[in-house]
Amino acid sequence: MKQKTLLAAKNAWQEAEAILVGSGAGMGVDSGLPDFRGDSGFWKAYPPLKKLGVQFEEIADPHWFKKNPALAWGFYGHRFNLYRKTKPHEGFKILLEKNCEEKIPMFIFTSNVDGHFQKTGFQENQIMECHGSLMHFQCIEECGQPIWPIGPDLHLQINTDNLLAKEPLPSCPQCGSLARPNILMFSDFAWNSTRTYAQRQRFEKWIDKLNNKKLLIIELGAGTNIPTVRLTCEEVYQSTGNQFIRVNPRESKCELQNTLSLPMGAKDAIKVISQKY
Repeated sequence: MKQKTLLAAKNAWQEAEAILVGSGAGMGVDSGLPDFRGDSGFWKAYPPLKKLGVQFEEIADPHWFKKNPALAWGFYGHRFNLYRKTKPHEGFKILLEKNCEEKIPMFIFTSNVDGHFQKTGFQENQIMECHGSLMHFQCIEECGQPIWPIGPDLHLQINTDNLLAKEPLPSCPQCGSLARPNILMFSDFAWNSTRTYAQRQRFEKWIDKLNNKKLLIIELGAGTNIPTVRLTCEEVYQSTGNQFIRVNPRESKCELQNTLSLPMGAKDAIKVISQKY
């Protein structure tokens, strides 16, 4: 990486009057969360699924909540427990300090479902979780119960040998039916998108109210496999942004003009560009 590129990124950070953070899976990996890139990475995190030959795209499908609820909640319950106990890395705190201490308006657009931006201290009204959140549930029977947040005392018991969740499984507070995470899965036609839709409306209003502020878009750990974050950041940059930094250790290249590419992990990049001269 050229020193000139790093210096330009530091300048963009210092001069920003507003910041849009685009966050993908790489942001969580730096906190110690598993990398699901390829079957080898996924099966390393979930050996019982390797024995069954079940890939990520297969288990992350809502039909399992009816076919095998214990396995479905074993997988998502394990992720939930892991997200709850994992501490967000230092980069989250640096972003929050930029937002709060320097009074720099900031919005988070993330594909992550771990709730770590809220855990760090960001407010609900400045976050859009485009794939939903594992920290919120919905009723599998669509009984009319609105999406509800998970209580602080929930801990799912998982048999690590077979990845089966033990009873009682999460249930709907209104009708008592099985609950599922309020996240967008593969082949998911029953996802309740009302919470994310409201977040999108707030996101669009935030963009509209920038009033020609010098907007820095910093994209962190968003890959091309599921490109929602990358495409959104590019779209906003083309219409509104002044500076664009793409941070990714493997896929940092950007075809748009006058953009900066940092082939680094999210945590290291945030630490470097935020350092004073």
